[in-house]
Amino acid sequence: MRGLFSKARLKAALIDANFMDRYLEFVGNHTILTLALLASFFLAVFTELRRKAQGLVNLEPGAAVKLINSDATIIDLRSAEAFGRGHIVGAKNITIEDLDSRLSQLDKSKPLIAVCDAGVSSNRAVDKLRKAGFESAWGLKGGMNAWTQDGLPVVTGKKTRSKGRKKDGKKG
Repeated sequence: MRGLFSKARLKAALIDANFMDRYLEFVGNHTILTLALLASFFLAVFTELRRKAQGLVNLEPGAAVKLINSDATIIDLRSAEAFGRGHIVGAKNITIEDLDSRLSQLDKSKPLIAVCDAGVSSNRAVDKLRKAGFESAWGLKGGMNAWTQDGLPVVTGKKTRSKGRKKDGKKG
C-alpha cells in the first residue's frame, strides 16, 4: 500500500490532469480547427473502409486473367454496340438491365466476372449476383478501360486480316 500513494504517482496524476485541462482549453479556444481535424480524421477512416470494401468485390485485370484461366464466366454489361467494338474472349453480353431476367442462364458453381466500361456498373451487378446466390461473383476493377490499358487481348465484332496479305491469301 505504501507504493500506491507515492510522490511519483501523485506527480504523474497531476501532470495528466494538467494536460487534460490544457487540451480542453485548446479545444475551447480553437473550435473550428478542432472540428476540421475531426472531420479530416473521419473522412480518412471512411475512405479507407470504403476502399477496402470495394477491394473485396473487385479484381485487378491480372487476377481476373487467372480466374478466367480457371474457367470463370465473363459477363459484359455494356451495350451490344460497345460489346461489338471489343470484348474479352468468351464474354457473354448481358446488359445490367437484362441481368435479372437472365440469371437462370448462369452457372452458380463457376466464378463470374462482371465487366463494364470503367468498373462502376460492375459493382452494382456483383451486388445483384451475390444477393442472388452467386458467391464467387467479382467485378473487373477499372472495367474494359483497365483491361485494354494492361494490353490484354480483346475480340472485336469484325473479322481481322493479318497485315501484308490480300483477301485471296497471297502476299501483296
